[in-house]
Amino acid sequence: MSMARARVGVLISGSGSNLQALLDACAQADSPAEVACVVSNVATAFGLKRARKAGVAAVVLDHKAFGARADFERALGEELQKAGVEWVCLAGFMRLLSADFLAGFPGRVLNIHPALLPAFPGLHAQRQALERGVKIAGCTVHFVDAGTDTGPIIAQAAVPVLPGDDEESLSARILVEEHRLYPLALRLAVTGKVTLEGTRTRVDAQATVGELSLRSPGAP
Repeated sequence: MSMARARVGVLISGSGSNLQALLDACAQADSPAEVACVVSNVATAFGLKRARKAGVAAVVLDHKAFGARADFERALGEELQKAGVEWVCLAGFMRLLSADFLAGFPGRVLNIHPALLPAFPGLHAQRQALERGVKIAGCTVHFVDAGTDTGPIIAQAAVPVLPGDDEESLSARILVEEHRLYPLALRLAVTGKVTLEGTRTRVDAQATVGELSLRSPGAP
């Protein structure tokens, strides 16, 4: 008898390309997870159309309609609970979540960030990387805590910064890796292959041999 799939809620604010990667991965027969609902704080987010096309419940919760962040987060938590969500994935969700909200999903909220954390947290990570002249950029999937991109790291993928790169070209190259890394990290998390150890994680190496060697095309 097959095991029940972990029910995942995805929070978005925009186009939802990482949401699409998660939807595609969860549509595979061997996926240990399924996207149970998608919630956006922006009514015009294209990711809502992606969700509906995939037959997934799509909900709009405009944070500006709430008097306080706590009220918005309470409504958000209620939507996720209503859908039976066990895990939460942030995919371009442009709101910080409080410790109170995170306590509802302890150790089960993931985010993807377009930099090799702890370098370049926050907004415009690719621009920050270019301004500092780094030679290697990339993306990180991490557990979410109440800080800005400060939670324990699950997995990372690196891409070279090429001569002549601008923010757009570097972002596009990183995005290719994001779309590979996020579904992998979610699979590792929901199958118990990632263990939280304080500010660090331990990944079951035996179960992931080869999976985490995510080299970018053209990388050495």
